[in-house]
Amino acid sequence: MTSRLLLFFLLFAGLQLYPCTTVLVSGKATPDGRPLLLKNRDSDEIRNRLSFFQDGKYTYYGLVNAKDIQGKEVWGGFNSTGFAIINSASYNLKLNDTSKLADREGIIMKLALQRCATLDDFEQLLQKLPKPLGVEANFGVIDASGGAAYYETDNYTFRKFDVNDPAVAPDGYLIRTNYSVCGLAGDGMGHIRFETTVDYLRQQFDDQKLDCNDLINELPRLLKHSLTRTDLSTIMPKNRMDTTFVWFQDYIPRMSTASAIMIQGIREGIPANQNTMWVVNGFPLTSVVIPVWFDPEGNLPAILVGDENGLSRLSEYSLQLKDFMCPAEKGIGSKYLNLALLHNAEGSGFRQILEKVENQIIADGIALQQTMYREGYKPDAVKAYYDQLSTNLESVYQSVLKSMK
Repeated sequence: MTSRLLLFFLLFAGLQLYPCTTVLVSGKATPDGRPLLLKNRDSDEIRNRLSFFQDGKYTYYGLVNAKDIQGKEVWGGFNSTGFAIINSASYNLKLNDTSKLADREGIIMKLALQRCATLDDFEQLLQKLPKPLGVEANFGVIDASGGAAYYETDNYTFRKFDVNDPAVAPDGYLIRTNYSVCGLAGDGMGHIRFETTVDYLRQQFDDQKLDCNDLINELPRLLKHSLTRTDLSTIMPKNRMDTTFVWFQDYIPRMSTASAIMIQGIREGIPANQNTMWVVNGFPLTSVVIPVWFDPEGNLPAILVGDENGLSRLSEYSLQLKDFMCPAEKGIGSKYLNLALLHNAEGSGFRQILEKVENQIIADGIALQQTMYREGYKPDAVKAYYDQLSTNLESVYQSVLKSMK
């Protein structure tokens, strides 16, 4: 091994990498005029939960690492004003920065949810916080007035990219993976996932509109690869026993994907508590989409909430199924996925089974959402909906896991 290659491995061995894929869509580019904020979260912390917080000026929901029992960091969420935030790590912004303070993105996002109602509030927060900030990130933010922007942020400065500005986002949407436009060109990470997302959105862009449910259902589970032009969805084993292992690297869903969220903002005339967070907690290929609305009491589906150890049952179920699909642990064996357990011609794949119950959850959720648009927030109906979906999912996951014994 050359000294240069050895140095590369030494540098990256101790580096925490968070290769998330994110999309920000203006309300001008959606059918209902509501902005969208999507994050496919990759992390060393593959166990997440959704939590409700009352520790700031505003109450809020946030995606939290399971082991972070006190909720000191938040990795995406929305608050009672309609303000929402996500991030992706960037690896090309700190060009001449020698500061050792780092990995504080989760702290900054928690502060933003506690204190901010508008994009301007967030900009003021970034300006007033002590420097260095300890971040190198692309923060995506939306607010109740239709504001939507990315903030490419390092320890000392930030640059705003307004998705409502046609000069910045001519099609009404922007993408960020793990590099920044204002950073060192050609550096950073996530270039393959960026191009995959570009290809997908170009195909989805219909009459200048992007649909919320298509994005959260499809993008975190997209099995296309922009570099190799591989499409794993076209490979269909006969049944579960027809073992078909494939190399699974640099797709949008990754072995390190811990969750995905889509925050569907509000437009003029809709109350702030009508924000909807569509949550895929756990490995997206073995988890399901669940909508969550803002509730002043912090009501959530039981299957998303952490237990005494911070563990969400949905996350745990999804990881158990993932382990069946990715059983090889030695060497680079963990990079291989058994497609026969994901989907097959017999229809007995994990994704195929879960999709049936997910479709019903989404259909019922959209119906309830539409009712609340007309009649206002209905806490009793929301709780009944949460209870029913949690019960149904518990039954389905236990049945699938039993079938693997």
